[in-house]
Amino acid sequence: MNNLAKNILATVCYYDVLDYPLTSFEVWKYLVKSGGQEEKDWKSDCDLAEVLEKLESGALMNFIEKYQGFYFLKGRRKLAECRVRRGKISAFKAKRLRRAVWFLRFIPFVRMIGITGRLAMRNAQGKSDWDLLVVLKHGKIWTGRTLVTLAVHLMGKRRYGDKIKDRICLNHFITDKSLKIKVRDLFSANEYFFCFPLFGGQEYKRFQIKNRWIKKFKPNYKIAEASNLKLLRDTKLSRFVRKILEMVFDWDFLESWLRKLETKKIENNPKTRQRGSLVDISDEALIFLPCPQGPKVFEKFKERINSLG
Repeated sequence: MNNLAKNILATVCYYDVLDYPLTSFEVWKYLVKSGGQEEKDWKSDCDLAEVLEKLESGALMNFIEKYQGFYFLKGRRKLAECRVRRGKISAFKAKRLRRAVWFLRFIPFVRMIGITGRLAMRNAQGKSDWDLLVVLKHGKIWTGRTLVTLAVHLMGKRRYGDKIKDRICLNHFITDKSLKIKVRDLFSANEYFFCFPLFGGQEYKRFQIKNRWIKKFKPNYKIAEASNLKLLRDTKLSRFVRKILEMVFDWDFLESWLRKLETKKIENNPKTRQRGSLVDISDEALIFLPCPQGPKVFEKFKERINSLG
């Protein structure tokens, strides 16, 4: 089995962990670079026709099945129907989330709001929450985070405690001068490969450029245009309201006070100190992931690969 065939199999295995069967085009688009390859043996990208040819080859068909246009590991046919069902659920959830973001674009210091996680992949379950990546103005991350959190709470959409379904998860904020993601592994590459904006198209382009490292894990990654159908426009009204509110809340003492208050609160949270948690508290990024999924997904991925020999 050559390198391309190994990469195709690794790709199907990785998305099998996420219960996400792929079409032939998606196998090519989301292609994963499997480990243990020398850089000279790896092409920066590959042709769709090559992937289609390999998918139908005897070597891969020993491990992969095809049903209703989806490819998956043998014995996992149920994933095809599951993906169709979750796709419909995700479309409904994204439509509802877009309504909430319509209001959030008026919040001062907000520069971009993007969907991440299973909803971005269109793989959400009925009980899933809505993961967001929020980009705020540099120097106002603490004020911006507080105002966004307050607005989402007043809308009755903030995730907390047992309130999870169709609630907004505010666990990742960065600034417009710190767009490059710090954790650069396969899970992050997949997470931000699928990320797409509901607001802030121009900032999203800058975000993609800053995170071209994704191509090291996904060689067919390319800078894409934001979807005009989903993207909310920054109108004269939203710009005017945001500008006025930014003038109102543009106080250095407020930013400093919120930094001290929220830092102490996060540091005293028991989840911050639990083993394996991913917490970043700075003026460049605010990330609070007490149970990050990346390590778990990667361990399952390795198990799938090893089980295939």
